[in-house]
Amino acid sequence: MAGSSCRNGAGLLSKSGFGRGSGLSDPKLKRLGLHDLHTALGGKMVPFAGYEMPVQYPAGVMKEHLHTRSAAGLFDVSHMGQVILRPKTGMAALALAFEAMMPVDVAGLAQGRQRYGLFTNDAGGILDDLMFANRGDHFFVVVNAACKEADVAHMQAHLGAVADVQYVENRALLALQGPKAGDVLARLIPETATMRFMDVARPVWNGVELWISRSGYTGEDGFEISLPDPEAEPFAKALLAEPEVLPIGLGARDSLRLEAGLCLYGHDIDTTTSPVEAALTWATQKSRRTGGARQGGFPGAARILTELASGPTRQRVGLRPETRAPMREGTELFTQSGDPVGSVTSGGFSPSVEAPVAMGYVLRSNAAIGTVLMGEVRGKRLPVTVCELPFHPTSYKR
Repeated sequence: MAGSSCRNGAGLLSKSGFGRGSGLSDPKLKRLGLHDLHTALGGKMVPFAGYEMPVQYPAGVMKEHLHTRSAAGLFDVSHMGQVILRPKTGMAALALAFEAMMPVDVAGLAQGRQRYGLFTNDAGGILDDLMFANRGDHFFVVVNAACKEADVAHMQAHLGAVADVQYVENRALLALQGPKAGDVLARLIPETATMRFMDVARPVWNGVELWISRSGYTGEDGFEISLPDPEAEPFAKALLAEPEVLPIGLGARDSLRLEAGLCLYGHDIDTTTSPVEAALTWATQKSRRTGGARQGGFPGAARILTELASGPTRQRVGLRPETRAPMREGTELFTQSGDPVGSVTSGGFSPSVEAPVAMGYVLRSNAAIGTVLMGEVRGKRLPVTVCELPFHPTSYKR
């Protein structure tokens, strides 16, 4: 099982967020299959989740962020874990066994569709968040980079009797994101034009099968594309040859997901955080809730179902600092009278909003929209207002 040490990188928006205590000379760091392409494009490589990853390219984080919001950005997310669950006794038995690992409806997921999932522990905390797709005769699962070894072991332990758990080697994973992403990809693969948000497909490009989902981590329309390592560079170059596409690094990936109100495992969610506290209740469908057709039966159900009914003690909220000073991860939050109420889990400057934004946890009694709190920044307590998420509207293709 994944533990609290499973962190999907350091706090990306903090000045010291990348590679604390390590450098690129660390022989334990792995290289992406597209490493040479990243360096040829001028990518600045940094340690992240055990890999050398591009944090930015010559355009810089601000321009990369805004370009993704206005056109299309290409991200290399090959560090993520890709897993196939192939049933031994049928998809129905596998779906129920997989469903027993998380408070999510797996059995009801239609073929050709993908869903967001959460592995939970017996205390109701989150071991990892993931995406899983029903591809007819098997499930395809994508897990966080820093958690993938623990997640694979977790799945083998719980699903071994009903499935072969196959970690996928030698496949890259690219994400094309932005309002022009659909137009760009349709030029290369016309059948993707009809895909909806969370559809999955396996079209062929240059004789090679691609595994594509219409999904992503920016709040924009877009696609995630798994393909064999040998084809990754020609495919990436074909996308980058399109006038709307720029390469995008980790810095902009983090600011984009923060604007979209999306959680980063190890920061906004972890083994102590329940899905209800994390404002991820939308991920628990009616069938898994009290009174549902397959209520409970997942790790931590007692806590999670109770919190769904009665509310949690604390809640993840959006936060808008009232000054220009960003409130970054770890910033302590207080009431105006000085009582501690929580802390920031992600924060930085929002290029789209043109102001600092943050997310964090506060006591539910202080979580109402419009509540003014105080965040302690370099010894000074500055005002910050609880606000709605996301900070920037999403534009998924429904």
